[in-house]
Amino acid sequence: MRIRTINAIALVLVAPVNSVLASQQSDAKGFVEDSKAVVNIRNMYMNRDFRQSNAPQSYGEEWGQGFIGTFQSGFTQGTVGFGADVIGQFGMKLDTGDGRTGGGTGLLERDKDGAKDEYSKLGGALKVRFSNSVLKYGNQFMSLPILSTSDARLLPESATGLSVTSNEIKDLTLSTGHFTGLNNRNDSKPDSAKLTSLDYVGGVYKFNDQFSSSLFYQKVDEYWRKYYGNLNYNLPLSNAQALNVDFNIYDTHSVGEERAGELDNRIWSLAVAYTFGAHRFMIGRQEVSGKGDYTYGIDGLSTVYVANSVQYTDFNYQDEKSWQARYDLNFASYGIPGLTFMTRYVKGYGFDTAATNDGHAWERDIDTKYVVQEGTAKNLSFRLRNATYRSSDRGGKIDEVRLIIEYPLSIF
Repeated sequence: MRIRTINAIALVLVAPVNSVLASQQSDAKGFVEDSKAVVNIRNMYMNRDFRQSNAPQSYGEEWGQGFIGTFQSGFTQGTVGFGADVIGQFGMKLDTGDGRTGGGTGLLERDKDGAKDEYSKLGGALKVRFSNSVLKYGNQFMSLPILSTSDARLLPESATGLSVTSNEIKDLTLSTGHFTGLNNRNDSKPDSAKLTSLDYVGGVYKFNDQFSSSLFYQKVDEYWRKYYGNLNYNLPLSNAQALNVDFNIYDTHSVGEERAGELDNRIWSLAVAYTFGAHRFMIGRQEVSGKGDYTYGIDGLSTVYVANSVQYTDFNYQDEKSWQARYDLNFASYGIPGLTFMTRYVKGYGFDTAATNDGHAWERDIDTKYVVQEGTAKNLSFRLRNATYRSSDRGGKIDEVRLIIEYPLSIF
């Protein structure tokens, strides 16, 4: 696979020969002139109440203060531009302990004595741009359907390796990469997830303003290989109405030592959303078939681009089928810009456990967020998330609350 990845990188870099777009590198302003630095100040509280007598821990609760600093340089001028990115993260414990640490909250780094008072992470990457293609090597945040680092806790995950992104052909984005490290959200060790070696290649093509598709291949040594596909169609019905159809599918097959167990499965989802003014209604259908659960995490804790991956669970157990009904409301139409509300209900059934092949589960989520629109506190946000999950077959009974306050501070 490494030879394939090297060949894919070469193809991406040769793509400028057939370029139909103006070169981004020709507009480079300079390393310093085009640089920017942002510190995202994040305060996060989270608790999980395990409402069953046989749970290893009855209650988890953590509260922390985080700082996520990113520096992105511009590119030097010339035919080939050079630059650098830096990621600095710092997390601080505000409250936990007395048996409340852990329990799936995962906000704070732990040692043998419990949650640490503080922890920090530092990474950087060098980057090179030629025409409309960027090669980057080092520590990176990733948001691809086959390598996606999670930002759902106090500090985000990050991955270490080589990535190439090319936009040489109009409406086509090609991506390839080779990664050898993955840093967990609440762990300061550079490769705390113990990634073996991950290679990927794929792309996204935009047919027109309404229709796009993507296709990716990924392999994680000694774990699995995956294919991913997506079709997305957005149909404007009027100035205030739109219909969106989104289809996602993964095909996974274990390879090598099969460290995640024997896998040979597919998971797909189809979501249809109707927007009418301030209101959005969505229904989703998702199914797993084949051997094993849809498995992810060693390739990033957000590498699960399916409709019914929600706050607590993903409805991704072996043979599981699930339905979702969701409602979103944007209060801007009612004179409160920046305030949004979401609620959804997901029902899963037919999944396999050691005791049954007809497991059942459900989850209900409520999410409210407000973003300050102007003034000195512009972009300050307050978000309250609640999840309720129930299953007597697998996953247990969980009540969860998350409160997140964020303020992105632009340094320059």
